[in-house]
Amino acid sequence: MLTIEGLTKTYKTGDKALKGVSAQVPPGQVVGLIGPSGAGKSTLIRCINRLVEPSAGSVRLGDVDITRLSRGELRRARRRIGMIFQEYALVERLTVMENVLSGRLGYVPFWRSFTRKFPPESVEKAFALLDRVGLSEHADKRADALSGGQRQRVGIARALEQDPELLLVDEPTASLDPKTSRQIMRLILEVCRERGLPAIINIHDVVLAQDFTQRILGLRAGELVFDGPPDALDEAALTKIYGEEDWTAMRRKAAEDEPGPQSEREMAERLEGLS
Repeated sequence: MLTIEGLTKTYKTGDKALKGVSAQVPPGQVVGLIGPSGAGKSTLIRCINRLVEPSAGSVRLGDVDITRLSRGELRRARRRIGMIFQEYALVERLTVMENVLSGRLGYVPFWRSFTRKFPPESVEKAFALLDRVGLSEHADKRADALSGGQRQRVGIARALEQDPELLLVDEPTASLDPKTSRQIMRLILEVCRERGLPAIINIHDVVLAQDFTQRILGLRAGELVFDGPPDALDEAALTKIYGEEDWTAMRRKAAEDEPGPQSEREMAERLEGLS
């Protein structure tokens, strides 16, 4: 269980990026984090693992208060939190396999990380993860030889190599075309379901959030103004989060872009019911 209580971030300029945000994310739940640019979405994601230091409040993962840990304790705690970045954060000159294995850096001695000599079981697991994300044939390619969608798949495999208890995903589809975006969101949803992983996904695309997540958190100007199921994200809720807009037109455009008569979320629910 991830528990966020009264999380606040105030910068030295006096600007408040977060204003007392509180939420709980139970095991296995995939949460979409939406809101306009500057609402505090990326700040919230980064405060959870303290890439950005909160000014007040607390973040608990299970029985561990992340906000109270020392530097050494934080390094160990971060092994429990997988992070998937918008710009992939891969080492371009390294191979796909080496990038995936970097997910084990928090678990191995310095000499192993420096020489990139990882235990056989870690290598075996990395091969299995590359197969799971559909990149097994690219294991020896340099990361800079991959497409954007392939790089994001490497980022997913690297995060899973950590054996995380929580996934934080920061705008995973921002640089991808619509088809690849849906494929990446579907993959994240599937691996979370397979592993019972909770996830928070910062995402700009409201329709993708509705189709692929089980719950929506809406931020506006650093405040949590919506917390509910995707189906409750109606015109009134969207206006509260983003301000006035023609939401009917947005939904009509999204419906035209759908791959079929069912949304991905509906199809996922049907598949889950058959399993």
